[in-house]
Amino acid sequence: MTQVFPVKILGIGTAEPRRIVTNDELEALCGLSEGWIWRKNGVRERRWIEEGETNSSLGAAASLQALDDAGLQWEDIDLIVNASGTSEQFIPDGAPLIQRELGLGTSGIPCMSIHTTCLSFLFAMQVCTGLLETGLYQRILVVTAEISSVGMNFQQPQSSTLFGDAATAVIFGQTPEGESSVIEAMRFETYGEGAPHTEVRGGGCRRHPNDERTTPEDNLFHMDGPAVLGMAAQYAGPFLERLRPGLTQGLGDVDIVVPHQASKVALQVLEHFHWPASQIMKTLETRGNCIAASIPLTLIESIRDGKLKRGQRCLAVGTGAGLSLGGVMFVY
Repeated sequence: MTQVFPVKILGIGTAEPRRIVTNDELEALCGLSEGWIWRKNGVRERRWIEEGETNSSLGAAASLQALDDAGLQWEDIDLIVNASGTSEQFIPDGAPLIQRELGLGTSGIPCMSIHTTCLSFLFAMQVCTGLLETGLYQRILVVTAEISSVGMNFQQPQSSTLFGDAATAVIFGQTPEGESSVIEAMRFETYGEGAPHTEVRGGGCRRHPNDERTTPEDNLFHMDGPAVLGMAAQYAGPFLERLRPGLTQGLGDVDIVVPHQASKVALQVLEHFHWPASQIMKTLETRGNCIAASIPLTLIESIRDGKLKRGQRCLAVGTGAGLSLGGVMFVY
């Protein structure tokens, strides 16, 4: 999609659990040698929830920050989108729970959820762009609240030590006349042959909790890292060229790249496209892979650190279970 859309980020917010989990703790838990996690995953620490912290509580805290940052009131928000790969419960979806946590349970503000695992935020950007373009909505709150720590399979240490918990909130609106904020390009592709490589097999009709054949392991996260990386490497180059010709040969006028913080190796792969390491934003070392929150968390940190300023161009890109690839290029 190459049409330019006048969409602007109006406000940003983050919320993270209080508990910091170090590699020492996890290496002892998993029986790993000292330094194994850093060498394999490129993570030194991550945040995991404590008792009382939930998707909706973290999402609501991030939302309050974003509302304050935008200088808006709740009556200015006309849609709440939960863009997350994990959920507090199966029904209802997470958006009404966030609305209620915010004290807006009688407000009538419409709510919906978008779940495409690690690409949920980017897919939400595309959906919200279309909704703003129609004029149906003026200001949309997108909340990404991820809790991975409760579903880790510690028999698979390379994946279980990779993930962290976090929440973000971003308010999108139409760009005022005379300002430069636009979304320039969006593209998503899915290759379902990769579905078995990243799974939580339980939780649905195929392996229902009441089915005697369902095992506890069916409710844990399973990932075949080499298979996922192999598929991503196979499709990434052609995908980037379809998103914007020339991206595999350098960044051109792109100021920064905000990639999904998938893993140490996945981030290194991006440099094969002649993208300078200094322009690739990273939070993996201190946050781990926060599923769909990774991209907005890294984006918000880049804005707060002054690495992305108004009028500068950003490429947000990543992969998700499926296997899906997604990218959005925009002027902040």
